[in-house]
Amino acid sequence: MSHPITRLPFARALTAVALAGPLAGCATGPDADPRDPLEPFNRGVQRFNDTVDDAVLKPVAQGYVAVTPSPVRTGVSNFFSNLGDLWSAVNAGLQLRPRETAENLMRFSVNTVLGFGGLLDIASEAGIPRTRIDFGQTMGRWGVPAGPYLVLPLMGPSSVRDGLGTVVDAEGDLVRQVDHVPTRNSLYGLRIVDTRAQLLSATNLLEEAALDKYSFTRDLYLNRRQRQIDDMIDKGIGLGDGN
Repeated sequence: MSHPITRLPFARALTAVALAGPLAGCATGPDADPRDPLEPFNRGVQRFNDTVDDAVLKPVAQGYVAVTPSPVRTGVSNFFSNLGDLWSAVNAGLQLRPRETAENLMRFSVNTVLGFGGLLDIASEAGIPRTRIDFGQTMGRWGVPAGPYLVLPLMGPSSVRDGLGTVVDAEGDLVRQVDHVPTRNSLYGLRIVDTRAQLLSATNLLEEAALDKYSFTRDLYLNRRQRQIDDMIDKGIGLGDGN
């Protein structure tokens, strides 16, 4: 099971593949995946993440869904997605992608002003598309190799490149800019719970499937990230292959 802080587009992809059918089993020994030389370490971290999730995060998310009306949960999700649009615009600019930069900036402006701080997703209703872009993708766009697959404590599937990217992403997080510490921490907590709640269906499907969850999640994550990098290079002036 991937950790609840995993990005939601990844969770939607996980759901689609889970519905499509089981993948191959655990790749160890002579069948080890060359992209995953840290597999024993990564499996240990995943077990730790699953333990924390089963004991704390999943029950809290289930309680949140049970007691919070759907319109309120939608508003919370919209609010945090709107904050992410601004950072996506920054990364699109770093990748020399003017269309995605303008679209994400427009989304942020429209939803912040007309959508009561982002609680309403007016931009989507107006047909302005959202393109989620993080700094790991930006590095891949300019040729930084992914490096080995890496499972991060409390954050789930990643790679050496994307793990470093999360450090920069954290600096660009608008929640981090909130000076009032209790408010900032409350927003962090609410976002974690909201994200985990949105992943409940996807993780339930994965838990019910007869497959090795570790290799399933790894292969899906790495393949999806590579497709994202390839797509960005195709659309822009690539300086490397992003492998």
